[in-house]
Amino acid sequence: MKRRAYLLLLLFLTGALYSCVRNEEAGPITHLAFSGPLISARTTMVTAWEFPKNPLSDSTLDDSRLSNDIRWGFRLFTNTPIEAPQFVPGKISCSNCHLNAGQRERALPLIGVAAMFPEYNRRSGRLYTLNDRIVDCFFRSQNATGVTGGIQSKAQISLPHQTSKEVLALSAYITWLARGYEVGQSLAWRGQNVIAEKNRIAVEKLDRKRGEALFMERCVNCHGEDGQGVAIGEKKAAPLWGPDSWNDGAGAARIYTLAGMIRYMMPYTAPGTLTDEEAQQIAAFINSKARPVFPFKEQDYISEKLPADSVYYPKR
Repeated sequence: MKRRAYLLLLLFLTGALYSCVRNEEAGPITHLAFSGPLISARTTMVTAWEFPKNPLSDSTLDDSRLSNDIRWGFRLFTNTPIEAPQFVPGKISCSNCHLNAGQRERALPLIGVAAMFPEYNRRSGRLYTLNDRIVDCFFRSQNATGVTGGIQSKAQISLPHQTSKEVLALSAYITWLARGYEVGQSLAWRGQNVIAEKNRIAVEKLDRKRGEALFMERCVNCHGEDGQGVAIGEKKAAPLWGPDSWNDGAGAARIYTLAGMIRYMMPYTAPGTLTDEEAQQIAAFINSKARPVFPFKEQDYISEKLPADSVYYPKR
């Protein structure tokens, strides 16, 4: 009952504050705290669905094919299971990891990132284009391989691929976020969701029981005790494990990677309040749970060393 009362109060306050500050006809957003071009990492629940750059309301976009793809890419990014159900058997959207549609500090922001591609991908051991990266996110974070059932090889997968219309639309949106940035320009906000190596706890020393206790204390108001997400109005937090979550080949299936996200993005009502140690314990608990299997893990880290926190991979 206490948790239900808390959620009702949170929903009321969020709705009340949001209605006070959000006006689509009012012009540029002025009430948000910014860090450069990004919404500050210290933002609260009231800013959860704010988009400083929103192609749906950008009057500079026209009716061209490119502008329409940018707008659709934004919709795909913020509601992936609905816009691309053939690629997403679960309930993970791009914006569940890249908060505020890729425009929030220390929440895997994507402003300017398109200008950094192609770049080397350690997991695959080769250069990736932006479209390669998007396809990889579909395969892993959105578990697109789960749609195909008993596949035997990548050659049997027809969707998604680098020229799928959905991939091209997402690429158009992410490239639109990079307008004004030089190719190869260093971006200060990249690589900020990281647990410093000196603060990393050896995987074998992490305590899943402590992680579970911290999860029950700090995470269940939004994610629920079952980790599947609690509905708050029309919104619902992402499932953290089980068949609707990311698969075991995703970046978030690595403990230190997930811990870096948790450390600076969560809890949504008070981001940045967890310690490095607490974030790692929670990540160890979450990544001790069953999730969909990525069927091509044996093709990962062939030319690079398997990271120590890749707990779903067999030891080599």
